[in-house]
Amino acid sequence: MTTVSALTIAGGRDQHLKNVIRGFAGQTHRIDELIIGVMQDSDYTDLPETDFPIRQIRMSGPDLCMAAARNAVADAARGDVLVFVDVDCIPAPDFVQTYVERTQGRTGLFMGEVQYLPAGATDGGLDFDHFATVSVKHSDRQGPPAKGIAPCEDYRCFWSLNFAMHRGCWRKGPRFDERFTGYGGEDTDFGRALSEAGTPIWWIAGGRVFHQYHPHCMPPVHHMESVMRNADLFALKWGHRTMEHWLYAFQLMGLIRNDPDGLVVLRQPDQPDFDLCKQQSDMPYANTRRVIDHLQARGDRTVERTRQVEGAQAAMLMPAAE
Repeated sequence: MTTVSALTIAGGRDQHLKNVIRGFAGQTHRIDELIIGVMQDSDYTDLPETDFPIRQIRMSGPDLCMAAARNAVADAARGDVLVFVDVDCIPAPDFVQTYVERTQGRTGLFMGEVQYLPAGATDGGLDFDHFATVSVKHSDRQGPPAKGIAPCEDYRCFWSLNFAMHRGCWRKGPRFDERFTGYGGEDTDFGRALSEAGTPIWWIAGGRVFHQYHPHCMPPVHHMESVMRNADLFALKWGHRTMEHWLYAFQLMGLIRNDPDGLVVLRQPDQPDFDLCKQQSDMPYANTRRVIDHLQARGDRTVERTRQVEGAQAAMLMPAAE
């Protein structure tokens, strides 16, 4: 029988983590272990009882480093298949079984489905029929096929909140680049490294997680400077920046400027900026495009409008022309 290591990284979010553990406890294909990369000063306590072991690996260092935490839990894993979920993502009961089936006979990285829950959806416990009724897909993200498995042709679609790999594939590399600290960029860098290495990226139908509601800002103005730093680090490696949609939104907000010599901070975000970007209780997820459309007093989603926005965002990939 295929052995499975479930992996997550967490700082705070105690209730979210407990729901993730309960989700793994209810799988049709039992996991063999759960490993938590702990990004806080102490281990988690009072976790739900399970029939599988839970290991906690304490991460050290003053800076948030999700890349290092993901590397640490993956290196420690003993299962044949490694399934990664973010701490706010509850796995559906057939989550593990679907990944085990889809990964058989194939190599590469596999990405499943993500559904977003509204506020209060988990108050009554883990009711997956209810979750399926009230959850929604993200409007701006590509998703898996209706059935089966399909190649993902664009590494930029990789998103680390829900994916799986064979342990052997992980050990052959590449790894998450631990120079990416703070928030942003490490996902896309890993996807690019996989692409350059010739490692396939796959979409799979199923492998579903339900993203638990929590207030968030998009674009992430609370991480503006680390986004800028990581975008420039990406450019040093690959010749152009990433996270251009966030950078473009920051520019529209008057927070930064794209000069020939690079990105320049014009001012720090203030309360109106946070209010603009903040996820509201009636929004299952925060959305950068919503902010861009608001700032440009536009709400249409026509093909031409989408091209205009994508073109303006693309200008942030490189320093401005002289």
